Amino acid sequence: MRNAYLSKLKEAVISILPIVCIVLLLGFTLVPMSWQTMVQFLIAAVLLVIGMSCFTLGADAAMLPIGQNIGSFLSKTHKIWLMLLVGFLMGVIITIAEPDLMVLANQVPGIGNWTLIIAVGIGVGLFMMFAVMRTLLKIPLHLILTLAYIAIFVLAIFVPAQFAPLSFDSGSVTTGPISVPFLMAFGLGLAAVRGSKSGGDDSFGLVALGSAGPILAVMILGLFIDPATLTGGTTEVAQTPDTFGGIMMAFLNELPHHLGQVALVLLPILAIFLVFQFTALKLPKKQVFGIIVGIVFVFVGITLFFTGVNVGFLPVGTEIGSSLAGGENSWLLLPIACVIGLVIVLAEPAVHVLTKQVEKMTEGKISSKTILWCMCIGVAISLGFSALRVLFEIPIWYILVPAYIIAITLSFIVPRIFTGIAFDSGGVVTGAMATTFVLPLIMGACAATGVDSMLYGFGTLALIAVTPLLTVQILGLIVKIANKKKMEREEAIIEKDVRADIVEFD
Repeated sequence: MRNAYLSKLKEAVISILPIVCIVLLLGFTLVPMSWQTMVQFLIAAVLLVIGMSCFTLGADAAMLPIGQNIGSFLSKTHKIWLMLLVGFLMGVIITIAEPDLMVLANQVPGIGNWTLIIAVGIGVGLFMMFAVMRTLLKIPLHLILTLAYIAIFVLAIFVPAQFAPLSFDSGSVTTGPISVPFLMAFGLGLAAVRGSKSGGDDSFGLVALGSAGPILAVMILGLFIDPATLTGGTTEVAQTPDTFGGIMMAFLNELPHHLGQVALVLLPILAIFLVFQFTALKLPKKQVFGIIVGIVFVFVGITLFFTGVNVGFLPVGTEIGSSLAGGENSWLLLPIACVIGLVIVLAEPAVHVLTKQVEKMTEGKISSKTILWCMCIGVAISLGFSALRVLFEIPIWYILVPAYIIAITLSFIVPRIFTGIAFDSGGVVTGAMATTFVLPLIMGACAATGVDSMLYGFGTLALIAVTPLLTVQILGLIVKIANKKKMEREEAIIEKDVRADIVEFD
């Protein structure tokens, strides 16, 4: 256990260090910060390192086994109604208590937090039912995604202009660090029992469908919202304390809030696991003990992680965005946003769960580093476009519609496994760091330039979510072309050898 934790700790340091270096460099050059802000940020970075290492260790020990065992058992029962019910309930429960969603809801003017959260939860639950049916009936993921996004873009014509970016962002924040490992393992358990060659391909995609449902649900909610209530919207950030003691108290005061939120997510998952354990699974006591210990690690890790990002990273993100966009050299927001996008992905806990699962499922044929680089490049591009939207007031549809058309088109061409990985990648990159650092950064830029944050601030998470769909599927296209050329070369060699044999025989 000790060696495993030290390995996770090393990975966490490597993941967090790049963004820390960038912020410190900006703090001493282009965006001067007070020593209090810097100290608060560094303390938060330490909490992120400890939190991420605990989380990844706990996810391997608890969340993945729970999801896979429950998914496998449900598939073996052949009781479709039970699979659909569990899928719906887990989708709703996990989503309603998702801390990222609460962070987003707090930044939306004119709509009650719980109104938005419940709408998103129902959307996830319903599409989890679709995800279960897709796996059981072997329906290609790209067909469901095509129909879903056609419905989304048609509905977008009728909702208020300010509401559409929020709808896409709501779909992006539902796949947080707790839900992703569980949903991925749940899908793996459902698909593995089928025993077909496509089972591994279909084990990916639950995260993607879990992101599409909330977009439709929130758009439907938008049909009943007065557009006049959706103007403006800023990120409320607490003032940095003046003393070191005050800084420490800020973290201690925030800690109980996140303890409660994380417990709200984990307790239902633990309860459902125990019900299945005593009634059906009957796992060995040693394995059950290991799972419970893993849940404790997840609880501690995510609590520390969210405390750190909310107290230390959110205000820094807002300050960087405001200072860059409001300064004489506002164009610097563009390259700096791209650089931040390149490294911020490394600090998302759920990203590492997905990349390792990809490498494991493909037996190393698709490496975790390759998928990680695709995500990093995608998010760098998306944050560049987000900066351009603020600086030049570009409507989100000019970027989002072409991107989804290309992504959906690629899904009919590339190998199925790349489509599942791509759409899941779009879900995991919009986690805690995106909602508490990147989104405040763009919101701060909106405030500094005076543009409407509902139109040009929200939608940032949607752009972050769509670019990995392109980069990962482009990777799949490259692999497909390379494999085709390899086969052609091998066939040419075989044909040449056969001809030589014929000549020799003659």
